[in-house]
Amino acid sequence: MNFVELDSTRMMKPAGATPVLEACLAAQVRRALVYPKNLTPGFFDLSSGEAGEILQKFRSWRLRVAVVCEPGSVRFSTHFPEIAGEVRDVFRIFDTAEDARQWLSE
Repeated sequence: MNFVELDSTRMMKPAGATPVLEACLAAQVRRALVYPKNLTPGFFDLSSGEAGEILQKFRSWRLRVAVVCEPGSVRFSTHFPEIAGEVRDVFRIFDTAEDARQWLSE
């Protein structure tokens, strides 16, 4: 497997965002599959600033991160899809883990 999948017990803080990096380094990969519960509570609300800080860390560390969000499970702020579109090289949101795994394996 060329990516790690974080379990539900890992929570990231915007300033640290290290659980993803630590998991990748331990597995010697630069790709991760995460779920909303692995992210900070305000991640999908752009007014919190959390998404920008975390996405910048992913980009700086050259990580490719897929988030699995079942339809209707997460409420995105109005402009979140635009920001997510700007970082499609390192970050994408998927409805299913299968689709996320396929992208991470490319």
